[in-house]
Amino acid sequence: MSESDVKLNTIGFDARFPNTNQTKHCWQNYVDYHKCVEAKGEDFAPCKQFAKAYKSLCPSIWMEKWDEAREAGVSPHFGRPAAHH
Repeated sequence: MSESDVKLNTIGFDARFPNTNQTKHCWQNYVDYHKCVEAKGEDFAPCKQFAKAYKSLCPSIWMEKWDEAREAGVSPHFGRPAAHH
C-alpha cells in the first residue's frame, strides 16, 4: 500500500470541548461509547461515532487501563459499583 492509498480522517470539532487539551473529550467519548453499546448494541451507528472519536483522541495506554477497570467492575461510570478495599 502506498502513501497515496492511505486516507486519514479525524473527528470533527465538538463545541463542548473548545480547548486544545482534549483529555475530557477523549474520556467522555469513551464513556459514551460503552454506555451506548450497553443500551443499543455495537452496530448502532451513533455508538460507532463515539468509538471513532475516542480511538482518535485517547492514548492507547489510557484505553487499556480503562478497559481493565471496566471489565473488573471498578469504574463507577459504567453502572457498576466501584470496588471498596
